[in-house]
Parts: sequence; C-alpha cells; structure tokens
Amino acid sequence: MTLLLSKVAWDHLPTVTGYKRLSVRRGVCLCSFSALFLLTLMCVIFGNRSLAMAAFFMIVFIFPVCLPWVAIAFIRRLRVKAILRSYPWREWPCQHPRYVSGSPATIAIPFREEFTALFRIIPFPIDLTAQANDHPDRIWFAGDPRFGGVVSPVGGHYPVRVVAHVPRREECGGEGFELALRVGLVRRSGKGTRT
Repeated sequence: MTLLLSKVAWDHLPTVTGYKRLSVRRGVCLCSFSALFLLTLMCVIFGNRSLAMAAFFMIVFIFPVCLPWVAIAFIRRLRVKAILRSYPWREWPCQHPRYVSGSPATIAIPFREEFTALFRIIPFPIDLTAQANDHPDRIWFAGDPRFGGVVSPVGGHYPVRVVAHVPRREECGGEGFELALRVGLVRRSGKGTRT
C-alpha cells in the first residue's frame, strides 16, 4: 500500500527546506577545496613554506580524487530539484541492507508483489535511518521505480538521490518515460542515469 502525499514533492515545505540544506552542504564541500587552494597561495605569499608545502601535497593528492565527485554532486543537486518538482512523494515500506562493514549498501523498496527495486544513494552513501527517522521501515520516494529518483525519511526533510543498484535498460517510450527523460532519470537509449 502506498500513500500519495502531494501533487509534487516540491509542494511539501520540509522538502524544500531539506533541499536547501542539501545545496548548502554540497556548496560548502565544493568551497572547502577552494579554501585549501587559497590557504596554499596565502602561505606562499607570506613565506610559510612548510605549511605551503603540506597544503600543496594535500591539493595534489586530494584534488584529483575528490574534486570530480564533489563537483558532480554539486551540479547534480539540480537533478534532485527537477525530480522533486515533477514527481509526488509516495510512502513505501523499505529495508536497509548493510555491507559486512555495517555501512549502508542499498535501499530495497517493494513497489509491487513481484517487483522490489534496489537503489543506491549517490554520490555519497549515508544511513537514512540515522537522519531523524522515526519510521526506519518506511521511506518516501519520488521518481520512477524503474530508474530511480529521490528518497527521504518519512517527513521529506532529508531528500537524497538514488539510482538503480544494477544498471537497467528499459524499452523507450511507454508510461512515464517522457517525464523520466525530461528530469534526467533516463537517457534516450532507455538506460537509467547513474548520477
């Protein structure tokens, strides 16, 4: 059983507030890389070579690995907004399987008796049960079950992007395909997007 909560998820005030917090988190993360670069520049200008060298090595080792992920996450927050403005929140039962290490792996949502979708939270996996979640066995979902969308703990206050755990290719066209294409859940080829 699913509960339709509003015409579109964006109509729900805690969702808009949660999205703004997501944007701030992603912006701060991106700006922190700029701050590290400015720290290196300031150290060089003011002659503190040992600190400048340490900051430079952090830039050399951290930038190539982390900066692309942070930049993609910052840009793709707009896809989260498009999904929230196009799809309604629906409440579903869910399970949160874990890796052996205990970190969150996927979210399993049984959309129909014969179809349970497995989703990964991207780009940074988090434990949604720890995000002010009074109902860890339920989740709010906005999107297309075939390709992914946005999930939040019950209340819509912590929206995050999810994609299908295993990439799928679906028939082009059909019910909901054009909307999924417009908001960036699927490519024209029928394959779900991964970011």
